[in-house]
Amino acid sequence: MESAGGPYLNTAAVTSPVGVARLLQMMFGCTTFSLVAHQGGFSAAYGTFCMFVWTFCFATTVFIITCEFTRLHSCLHISWGNFTAAFAMLATLMSVTAAVIYPLYFVQLGCYPIGCEVRDFRIAASVFAGLLFLAYAVEVFLTRAKPGQVTSYMATVSGLLKIVQAFVACIIFGALVNDSQYSKYVATQWCVAVFSFCFVVTVVVVALSVTGKTAMLGFPFERSVVVYTFVAVLLYVSAAVIWPVFCFDSKYGSPRRPALCAKGRCPWDSQLVIAIFTYVNLLLYVMDLAYSQRIRFVSHL
Repeated sequence: MESAGGPYLNTAAVTSPVGVARLLQMMFGCTTFSLVAHQGGFSAAYGTFCMFVWTFCFATTVFIITCEFTRLHSCLHISWGNFTAAFAMLATLMSVTAAVIYPLYFVQLGCYPIGCEVRDFRIAASVFAGLLFLAYAVEVFLTRAKPGQVTSYMATVSGLLKIVQAFVACIIFGALVNDSQYSKYVATQWCVAVFSFCFVVTVVVVALSVTGKTAMLGFPFERSVVVYTFVAVLLYVSAAVIWPVFCFDSKYGSPRRPALCAKGRCPWDSQLVIAIFTYVNLLLYVMDLAYSQRIRFVSHL
């Protein structure tokens, strides 16, 4: 790699407000999973998910800091600004989920039967998990696009909302596979098709932005994204109407939770989660469509 002039190391990567936030992320993330691995403990799918979140975010943050400090990111064939903005938003969502799940399933006030030392480690891990979320949220706040600013797409409100939309879709898919009985009616299968289509296209939009391949497309990327967002709003409106009717109307489903439905394996619970997050994603796509009219961005930042 040829030198472009100036110092080889970029000290602003660790001294700027964003750099300090990333150093805090690295410190809080390392502390959190170290406390859990050393004494706090984790088990089942919930604990494994939390450990994955903390280790994944820590490793990626170390990679970002290293690349920016050594300027090696200029050698990568990706849009660095889009990549860091997308990861910061994803890490914020993942870390807040882990910060809620871990204390909910593993923290208790009493010492029995795990012992006071294990309880204290779990409480400390929960505190640092919350601080980790705040550190990532601060980075999103610092790097978000300002009104009228020409910036990378993933740093705009519309770009950040794409990450949230995909994350919410993953929650919907998780509820779908948890015995939601979506295959019972063609109408609910249509809703699944809507969720899948919008998720795939949203991921493609994010991938094209992060890889910096939008300029190579044979059509205007910005306009295509707006058109897709409008289509996604229409599709989610149909799902927001169809899903509750075929799940909670007495003609097709049950308006109330069945009394004998097992906790944790109840189709009605999964159907309710899907209904709620369908409306959440509908709202996110409407907000996305509104903000997409006000942004300007470049794909190579």
